[in-house]
Amino acid sequence: MSKKEWSALLLILVILISLAVFLFRVKKEMVDFRVNYEAGKRMRAGETLYRVEDGHYQFKYPPFSSFLYLPLSLLPLDMAEAVWYGIVLASSFLIFYLSFKLVPQEFGASPWLKVLPPLVLARYFLRELQLGQINALMTCLLLLVACLLVCEERSRSKGQGILAGVLWGLASGLKPYALIYFPYLILKKKWGILSSGFLFLGLAFVLPAAFYGWKGNLEVHREWLSSFSHSTPGLLGSQDNISLIGLLMKWSGSLRTTVGLYLLLVIFIAIGLFFIVRKGKSVTDPQVLDFSLILMAIPLVSPLGWDYTLLSTAPALVLIINSIHRYPKFWRVFLGINLAIISFSIFDLLGRQVYSRFMSWSVITLSFLILAGYVAYLRIKNCR
Repeated sequence: MSKKEWSALLLILVILISLAVFLFRVKKEMVDFRVNYEAGKRMRAGETLYRVEDGHYQFKYPPFSSFLYLPLSLLPLDMAEAVWYGIVLASSFLIFYLSFKLVPQEFGASPWLKVLPPLVLARYFLRELQLGQINALMTCLLLLVACLLVCEERSRSKGQGILAGVLWGLASGLKPYALIYFPYLILKKKWGILSSGFLFLGLAFVLPAAFYGWKGNLEVHREWLSSFSHSTPGLLGSQDNISLIGLLMKWSGSLRTTVGLYLLLVIFIAIGLFFIVRKGKSVTDPQVLDFSLILMAIPLVSPLGWDYTLLSTAPALVLIINSIHRYPKFWRVFLGINLAIISFSIFDLLGRQVYSRFMSWSVITLSFLILAGYVAYLRIKNCR
């Protein structure tokens, strides 16, 4: 059988497995998608998006995000779920495709190394599919921005900035955590990207006025800010919140102490990233390392970093595995142990009691902080 025939057979197998997963498991759930689907319907009707009576399942994204679900809200729910499932699945494959393209390959005769990152992060991508979340699409957009900037740098050509800026503005309009790129773009003096990105953000702010009018648009944005500020504190100590503020809340139990320590940590991380970015300008493709660290920081720095948002660490994990031979032997063994902890920290495997204790200790947060250290090592030591 030829290579093309094997590829076609593998593609058919993947499609069939994905279809079976949707029909027999995912279709019954996708609770987060249904919240967003309802927001699309409310947007079309000019109704408020943020309602107290929705409880935990209140729409939490900016008003512009509703535009993403507006065309899907025209479809029956079953069909809309199938379309969104396909979008999330395609985004998940693209994340690894772009990650492997972004990182200069050193895999050689070890193809299993390409399989390891998806296996380690499989639980987060499966959870993303199960809930019908938006993070895979967001990570895909931010990776496209990174790829455009890296390609521009490698070819020493211009012209990618406007498209990269529009994609960054789109991602930021859908979910504000994409603004984490802002300090880096300032530091790198990417004025074209910043200007086109903020122009798109301005458009994203204005567009809901088409359904709400100008005064109604201002009101719905106020409702979003109010909803976010009121719902966030109660979720900081949630078991599945793997962010740094979640770690601090679980360990201290005091909101005031948590917020103070969190702000200090964020400042420390910002200074650390600044130092890492400025360190060793002779490093080959420094932007690959930089963007891997920034994407890894998103679930850790975001106040509501649910465990499935850790899928944004895919480029960093690809980079680490790709550069495994550059670490001392002890740290390679330690990395293997850490990856095993991440891979096998599954509810069905550990059981309710052990898993709850595991998450209450924020072990996963610590594991990914360790991975961030592995990426930082490559940057500081000029290993590439």
